[in-house]
Parts: sequence; structure tokens; C-alpha cells
Amino acid sequence: MKLFVRDRTFYRTFFTLTFVIALQNLIAFGVNLTDSLMLGAYSELSLSGAAICNQIIFLLQMVLGGIVTGMVVIAAQYWGKKQVEPIKRIFAVAFWLAAGTSFIITAVCLIAPEQVLGLLTNVPSVIKEGAKFLKIISLTYCIFAVTTVILGVLRSVETVKIGFWVSLSTFVLNIIFNYIFIYGKFGAPRMGIRGSAFSTLIARAAELVIVLCYAAFIDKKLKLRFKNILAIERGYIKDFIKTGLPTVLSSTFWGIAMGAQGAILGRLGASAIAASSIATTLFQMASIVSYGSATASNVVIGKAVGQGDIGKIRQYTKTLQILFLFIGAGTSLALFTGKLFILDFYNISQQTRSLAGTFILILCITVIGTSYQMAVLTGIVSGGGDTKFVLFNDIIFMWFIVLPLAVLSAFVFKMPVMVTFIVLKSDQIMKCAVAVVKVNRFKWIKKLTRDNV
Repeated sequence: MKLFVRDRTFYRTFFTLTFVIALQNLIAFGVNLTDSLMLGAYSELSLSGAAICNQIIFLLQMVLGGIVTGMVVIAAQYWGKKQVEPIKRIFAVAFWLAAGTSFIITAVCLIAPEQVLGLLTNVPSVIKEGAKFLKIISLTYCIFAVTTVILGVLRSVETVKIGFWVSLSTFVLNIIFNYIFIYGKFGAPRMGIRGSAFSTLIARAAELVIVLCYAAFIDKKLKLRFKNILAIERGYIKDFIKTGLPTVLSSTFWGIAMGAQGAILGRLGASAIAASSIATTLFQMASIVSYGSATASNVVIGKAVGQGDIGKIRQYTKTLQILFLFIGAGTSLALFTGKLFILDFYNISQQTRSLAGTFILILCITVIGTSYQMAVLTGIVSGGGDTKFVLFNDIIFMWFIVLPLAVLSAFVFKMPVMVTFIVLKSDQIMKCAVAVVKVNRFKWIKKLTRDNV
């Protein structure tokens, strides 16, 4: 079998999906980066407070990501068969699951914000400052959930450009209103950390309006209408539970694990919190192409499975693995290059700056593993229909290896923060061995569509 696919359509589809999704993610992460930069310039305490709240936002994003991935895995196979109506049925299931989950998280954060943040750090000043942010930012969760699911179902039929324009509008609005409300410009009150949260609320509301208008009046592939979210059918609920539930659980457990990692670092001091926030935000910005490639391969492989072309799937898989490694190397270089440039923007102590620089150097190494194993497992393997494997793999590595070792490192052996951070990111390298064996056996190809639709 040839190492590289010779079909230009494959490359055009993959790179178009990858880079449009990457641009969308870049701008979406840019919202968090501008919040971080502008709050970092305002005060380090506000930066730490928002960073703790962002761990909750990250958990929600992971849950929604799992819901959307489960929907896309099934929908992409139907798209390969050119069947649109089943896609709408799967969309309805995903919509209500996302809406219900985000509502529950919102309610908990509004009722007990300080208690929630107390699970993530034991620094009273950070909890108090973060609670100001959480009471407002939690109002965006349901809005964000609806937007995410609609963009996800559009992505499953290879409509991705609208996601870029939506994210761009959010980014611009967030910067403008951050400037106005954080610092009290143009006659507005000086709101500090509350201003950042309020700005995001305005931007998310505008984002939802744009998405709804596009889906209702411009999109010609799905032609979604309000009645579609009410069209819940038992058979499609069962289909989603079988295939989508593992992706939801995988993303949820991963999000909880990231929260647990944050809680470990959060108990190692305010500098560790701020440094981790800076390094993680920069890492997210640098790795957008890697995440875009995973999402793109999810759609490309799912569509090929729906078409039933096994030879094409095997060719695509070989080529994609090589592309993932090139993307990982480029991501590592970008992360290393942007390190000093980004750190200069922050008004932070020398200790925090030094620690953030060390964290970033560690991520420069692990990101190569992330770019390969994450795209292989969540992109190719899940896209091919084997969503359960990713769930069990993540549980074993994160909950039985990484987190226990990190707890021992931080609280039993009292190792330096840098060592604990390395332990927390070590699974990104270890998973590569599993990914290589799993993907090249091709036992993950599973048909998920119904024939009687």
C-alpha cells in the first residue's frame, strides 16, 4: 500500500476542514487569551480568579465536545450515505443532552459559586475574586451549549466556514467590551474581573444570534428548523447512547481530570495557578491545528466508513498518521517561538514568569505526542465507530496512572512543581504506543447507520 494517498480531493477536504476549524479554535481560544492578558494587566489576583473559573468552563467544553463528537461520528456516516433526515434526529438528541447538562452546571455555579471554586483551590483571596467572575460567566453556559451543538451538526456535513465567522465576531466583541468594562472606559464603570465576564456574556449572546440566523435562513444542506429539536425518536436515542455516550463520558472524565490537575496545582500556590494558566492558554493556542486535524479526520473517516470503502479507509489512515506527526513538530516549534513574546504581555512576578517558562518548555515536548495520539484516537478510531476504546484508554491512563502519581509527587514526596507538572503531562507520550498499535490493526471500523431510513 502506498504511504501517501494520491487523491487530491482527500487533501483538499482534510486541509480545508483542518485549517478552518483551526482558525475557529484559534479565535475561540483567543477569547480566553484576551481575557487572560487583559486581566493579567489589571491584576495577578484577577488572573488567578478567572483561571480557576476557566477550569469549570473547560469541563463544560469537554462535555459538550463529547456530545458533539458522538453526534458527528454518527452523522458523518449518514452524510457519507447522503441521508439527511437521520442527521436531524441525532442532532435533536444531542441538543437536549447539551442543553440539560449546561443548565445543571449553570444552576450549581449560581447557587454555590464559592463552594464550587473551593474544590479547585484553597487560596481564599482567589476564591473570593473568582466567585465574582463565576456568577456572571455561568450565564453564558447554556448559550454556548446551543451554539456548539448547531455548529457541530453543520460540521458533520462539511459546513465549517460559519464557525470561523461566528468565532471571529465573538473575539472582536469580547476585546471591545473587555476594554470598556474591565478598565471603565467611555463612561462605563470600572468592573475589573466582573467586566471580563460581562463582556463574554454579550459576545456569546451575539454568537448565538448569528448561528441561529445562518442555520434557519442560509444553510441549504440540513435546513434545520425549530421542529427538528422536538423530533426525538427512541431508536436514535439508543443509537446515541451506544455510540455517543462513550465520547461524552470520555470527554467528561477528561474534563474532570483536568480539573483535578488544576486542583493539584492550585494547592501549590498562587504562582503555580497563574503560571499554569499562562502555559495552558499558550498551549491551547499553539495546538489548534492538532485539534483541527483530529476533528477533520473524524469527519473524513466517518464519511468513508459510511460509503463502505475499506481500501480508502486504510489509505487515509496511513497518510493521516504521518500528517499528524508533521503537525506536532510544527506545533512544538510554534509554542517554543511564542514563549517569550507572550510572557512579556503579563504583569506577573519573576517567580511566576520563570515557572510559566518551564511549563511551556515541557509542553513543547509533550505536544508532539498529543498531536499524534489524540488525533489518532479521537479522530480516526472514534470516527471509524469505535468510541468505547478511547473512553477506557483515557480512564486507565489518567485515573490509574497520572493523577495518583501526581498526588504522590506533590503532597507525599513534596517534589518541585516542575516535576509534578511533568507527571501530569506524561500520558501524552505514553498513549502514543497504544495509538500506534490500535489504529494499524483496523479493528475499529464499525458501521453505525441504519439501513431502514
